[in-house]
Amino acid sequence: MNKTTQISKHEFIKMIRSKGFIIVTLLFPMLALLALGGYTMVNRMGAESNESQVVNIGYVDEAGGFNSINNNEEIIFTNYESTAKATEALLAGNIDEYFIIPEDYMLSGIVRRFTLEQELELPGNTIRAVRNFLLSNILQEQTSSEILERAKSPAGFISTRLDEAGQISTEQGGLFGAFLIPYLFGILFWIAILMSSSTLLEGLSEEKENRIMEILISSVSTKQLIIGKIIGLGIAGLLQILFWFISASFIAGLVSESVGGIFSNLEIPMRLIAFGAGYFILGYLLFSVLFSLIGAIVPTYREGQQLSMLLIPLGVIPLIIIPFFTENPTHPLTYFLTFFPISAPVTSMIRIGLGNIPYWQLVLTIIVIIISIIGLILISARVFRAFLLMYGKRPNLKEIMRSIRQA
Repeated sequence: MNKTTQISKHEFIKMIRSKGFIIVTLLFPMLALLALGGYTMVNRMGAESNESQVVNIGYVDEAGGFNSINNNEEIIFTNYESTAKATEALLAGNIDEYFIIPEDYMLSGIVRRFTLEQELELPGNTIRAVRNFLLSNILQEQTSSEILERAKSPAGFISTRLDEAGQISTEQGGLFGAFLIPYLFGILFWIAILMSSSTLLEGLSEEKENRIMEILISSVSTKQLIIGKIIGLGIAGLLQILFWFISASFIAGLVSESVGGIFSNLEIPMRLIAFGAGYFILGYLLFSVLFSLIGAIVPTYREGQQLSMLLIPLGVIPLIIIPFFTENPTHPLTYFLTFFPISAPVTSMIRIGLGNIPYWQLVLTIIVIIISIIGLILISARVFRAFLLMYGKRPNLKEIMRSIRQA
């Protein structure tokens, strides 16, 4: 066990001191903070620009009776007797746009709008101001000012999520947060897994090509070597993803306060953090064993990379079909990706965020991953020794399967 500890310590220190590990660990929080700072700066510049910008809107009242003009600091309405005069004012730059209220407006509800600008969509603030103008003129003689203001803004919704017992849920992030957070977890999970596992694969390949492996195998067992490397890199990867989770919790609070809108209720529940750390550990152990086997079988690091790329699509599929999980929580494909060891960590995290995975499935998923890890470690002991010291020779599938059967 002492030798395993020494190997773990060596791999851990080597990993956390590497420039790539430090850069990648700090990169994502820094990018998120820069993006948030950039958004805040642009938003402030836009707000200052909007404060100084006044929109002049002309209108032609062909229906009659639209005489009550409620101008404010941002919108100024000007009445024109005819379309020709409104067009002349628009071309002269006296107004930014104008609209015509036709004679049959009360029956058709159609308002014709004219502008010189090319627009991708109708400007929301302007359209809202015109609608309030029309509503004020239609109802000013029909009801009180309080009812008129409520008609302009009939509802401000506050959505509250209940749990299965009918009580207010402690997780109020909404579907957007439930979608976004597991998705980001999946991306960060794969970055951490690929970085740590690729380091393991590269280290094994270099030691094998440089004949250092002969010295190592003479003093430690293959099982001690594998477990030591996996534990050392695993601890480094766990520290990395924990740092990302803590940073994400802090940044999520800043986003909720600064951005608002659909981000106003964005939060990272402790359940996601706990399961995220657990699934990362299990997922890392699983992939580390797989990558170590690949490193032992292939003669060079480049061939190991090519072979390891075959595992990536199986784990990335859940990130692509998140909407499918939302609509089909009991579909056979959902069950397969939930219990298939390679895709289980990301799929389970996504379904936890969406709230459509029973606890018995979480427990079963964890058991399946643990059994897979133990089985692969037992198999890898003999396979590792059988192919680790082979130089310049690539074992064929028949030889690999024979070694697995013997294991």
